[in-house]
Amino acid sequence: MPDTRKHRGPHPDDHRRFAPDRWPVLRRAVADLSWLLTRGYSDNASLKLVGDRYRLDQRQRIAVHRCSCSDQALADRLARECPAGQIRGAELVLDGFNVLTTIEAALAGGILLWGRDRCLRDLAGMHGTYRKVHETIPALQAIGRSLHEHLGAAKLRWCLDRPVSNSLRLATLMRQVAAEHHWPWEVEVLDAVDPLLRESSQIVCTSDAGILDLCGRWFAATREVVKHCTPQATVVYLECERYDEENSV
Repeated sequence: MPDTRKHRGPHPDDHRRFAPDRWPVLRRAVADLSWLLTRGYSDNASLKLVGDRYRLDQRQRIAVHRCSCSDQALADRLARECPAGQIRGAELVLDGFNVLTTIEAALAGGILLWGRDRCLRDLAGMHGTYRKVHETIPALQAIGRSLHEHLGAAKLRWCLDRPVSNSLRLATLMRQVAAEHHWPWEVEVLDAVDPLLRESSQIVCTSDAGILDLCGRWFAATREVVKHCTPQATVVYLECERYDEENSV
C-alpha cells in the first residue's frame, strides 16, 4: 500500500499511550531495561521481559527501547557530547533522515522521546521510504535557523542514504532551501551513511544509538532545534534518572 501521509504526526492512540500519567510506568521500564543492558543481557530478551512485566504495547516497547541504554554507554556518550557553546564556527555532519524526520514530527505534533542520554527521538518509521510531508520545508528552515543563526555553525554537511527512496529528490529540495537562505549546506547521497558518521572527525548530529556508541564528538541537534524553533513540540520525558529523582527521599 503506498504511503499517502501528508504529516509526520502522532498515531491516533499516542495521546493515551504516552499521557503524563503513563510516564512513571514507562520510566520504570526504561530503568529496568537499562539495568539489564548494563549487566550484559541481550536487547531482545530484556525488552520482552520488561515489556511483559509492565504490559506495554508494541509502540510503548519501541519507545522504551529507544530511550534506554547501559550505564557504560551512557557515560561514554555523555563524555563525547559537544555542548552548544562549541558549535559556533564548527562544521557539522548530519544523519540526514534521522534529524529531519524528528523535526518534522515535532512540527506535526508527533511524540518526541527524551531518552536517558538526553537525545530527542521520534517514533516515526520510514521502512526504506521517505515521503515529503507538509512539515518538510518548515523543518529544514527550523534546522537552518537554529544551527546557523542561533548557534553559529559554519557549515552543515547532510548525509542521506541512497537506498531510501526519494533521497535524490530530498537532496535537491535541501539544496534549494539552502540557496534561498544563503546557508552553507553540502548535501550528499551515499550508499552507506552509518560508517561515514562513525568514522567522521567532524561533529556528528544524530540520535541513532548505533552511531552514537561508535562516533567521535557528537551534538544533540534535534534537542537544540526543538528548544529554539519548536517549543510547542510534544515531548515525553522518559529519562529514568527523572524517576529516581522523583522517588528519592
